[in-house]
Amino acid sequence: MVCGIDEAGRGCLCGSLFVCGVLGEENMLSSLGIKDSKKLSTKQRFVLDATLQELTKEKRLYFYLIEKSAQDIDTFGISVCMKEALESILRHFLDLRLNIEQFLFDGNTTFGIDKKYSNLHTLIKGDEKNLLIAAASIIAKVAKDSQMLQLHKMYPQYDFASNKGYGTAKHKEAINEFGITPFHRKSFRLS
Repeated sequence: MVCGIDEAGRGCLCGSLFVCGVLGEENMLSSLGIKDSKKLSTKQRFVLDATLQELTKEKRLYFYLIEKSAQDIDTFGISVCMKEALESILRHFLDLRLNIEQFLFDGNTTFGIDKKYSNLHTLIKGDEKNLLIAAASIIAKVAKDSQMLQLHKMYPQYDFASNKGYGTAKHKEAINEFGITPFHRKSFRLS
C-alpha cells in the first residue's frame, strides 16, 4: 500500500492548515473520478469527500487529517506546522502496522524528516500524478472549505464563502476596513 499526503490552506491569510494522508490501493480510486481538488468544483469535492468517507467506514481506505490552527501557525511558523503534521501522519499510519511501501507527499520538500522515514518521498504536482495524493487533497480541501463556510456565518463581511481565507483583493479590503478576526494569521503579510 501507498500513502498519499497533501495539504490545504497553506497560503491562506485566515483559518487553519489541514494536512491529510490517505492510505490504500490507488487502482481502487480510478473509477471514482478522483483528481486534484483544484480541478474539481466545490460540489464535486464534497460528493467525492463523502465517497471517500464511506470507503473509510468500509475499511477499504484509511485517512488521517491533521489541523493546525492560525494560532499554531503564528506561534511556530508554517514550516514547523507542516513538518509536525507530516510526521504525525507518518507515525499514525506506521502505528497501524500495515505493509506501507511508501509515503508520497505532494511538493518538493520533506522538511528534513525523510532522514528518519526513508520511505517518505516528495512528488511535485503529486495531486495531478497520484490518485491517493489527489484523494488527500480533496479531504483536506473539504475540511478547509467547511471551516471557512462556518467562519463566513460569523464574519460575513470578509466573504470567506468565496475566498476561503485566501488573500483576494476583497478580503484584503475587508481586513483594512474591519481589522482581523481571531482566526486570521497575524504572522502573514498583506503584500
